[in-house]
Amino acid sequence: MTTTSSDEDSTGRILRHVSDAAEHISGICFKTGPPHRVGVELEWTTHRAGLPTAHLRATALRPALGPHAPAVLGNREPVPLPSGGTVTLEPGGQVEISSAPADSLTSLHSAVTADQAYLADLLARSGIGLGECGLDPHRPPVRILDTPRYAAMQYAFDRDGTSSGHTMMCSTAGLQVCLDAGTAARMPARWAAAHDVGPPLLALFATSRMHAGVDTGWASGRMAAWLGIDRRRSGPVPDGGDPVAGWIRYVLAAPLLCVRRPHGHWEAPAGVTFADWIGGALPDPPTVDDLDYHISTLFPPVRPRGYLEVRYLDAQPGPEWIAPVAVLCTLLSDDALTDAARDLAGPAAGRWQAAARDGLADPVVAACAADLADLACRHLDRTGLPRPVRDRVGDIVGRRLEHAGARSEDLIR
Repeated sequence: MTTTSSDEDSTGRILRHVSDAAEHISGICFKTGPPHRVGVELEWTTHRAGLPTAHLRATALRPALGPHAPAVLGNREPVPLPSGGTVTLEPGGQVEISSAPADSLTSLHSAVTADQAYLADLLARSGIGLGECGLDPHRPPVRILDTPRYAAMQYAFDRDGTSSGHTMMCSTAGLQVCLDAGTAARMPARWAAAHDVGPPLLALFATSRMHAGVDTGWASGRMAAWLGIDRRRSGPVPDGGDPVAGWIRYVLAAPLLCVRRPHGHWEAPAGVTFADWIGGALPDPPTVDDLDYHISTLFPPVRPRGYLEVRYLDAQPGPEWIAPVAVLCTLLSDDALTDAARDLAGPAAGRWQAAARDGLADPVVAACAADLADLACRHLDRTGLPRPVRDRVGDIVGRRLEHAGARSEDLIR
């Protein structure tokens, strides 16, 4: 690509120096201000009713989703769901609802509950059901979407020589919670809290022990898949006290997963980082668009997207998604609760592997999860949720803690 000086001045899109990339990243990663909005992304594996071990085809999902089918299925003008959620599709046929940002958890719960019921009914008319776990318990991973991005991703993961990448792409289903970053003064604490409470909440709400008919040995087999890929892409952003600087280093040091091209494949050379690309590792220099696309291929447990995107929770059965969302929102609902949550979660902070593998059988993680659950359930009124919904959240949390306690006793015996 040949670009004149005037072209660069007029577009400002060619990145010649690492400092230019750093400036762009710092401008988009955290949008600060008083926190009040919340959103979720609910993801499910999809299954043929009565035959959950059968793999679906994209050609079956396109008519089943009708006007709500995403662009990846050839629908040029996707229609949002009745309550505003948009439908996307993952490589293995996982269906996802991305909610619109809501000003309260109550309005979010109402909108997403309606869209979830609508989507489930829509798919059921075509004999397709939604899974209830964070990992496909019935089938091995099979990619059913053929796009340059997903082909390049599979190529990169296959080159690494592990099955984790393919499993992550085609068999996992997560629950993502999107929260405002907070004021400039409090953003670092909210960022740190979202990470610190992660291992206990991951363990408390793990739903993905089984995969393809086999016990994975992990409480969260979904997180095991994520932890099994290159940690420069899926590991937590290192805590150096400055979230912006830490995220800049993370982005620039992450290897390229794919390189978009107008024709042909999108495979990226092995080991080339985005900083290497700026330094001339590829024939054409990257653009700001390339940087934004590279960021979309990074999957840490908490990702800054202007807001905080919490990515470490497993998909939940049916309507139970509100429980982990309400717990997390409560813990981050004001400064005092956020600081208290960090203190309670401190012993388990950073124990991602133990939480994913052992769940609440890990005594440190279990103690922190119980303390955080107690703190959240005592302050659920902060969410504004109606009393019946708050009671349901408390019941779900209590059931999970009770089940974990019974399982631990069985293991001891």
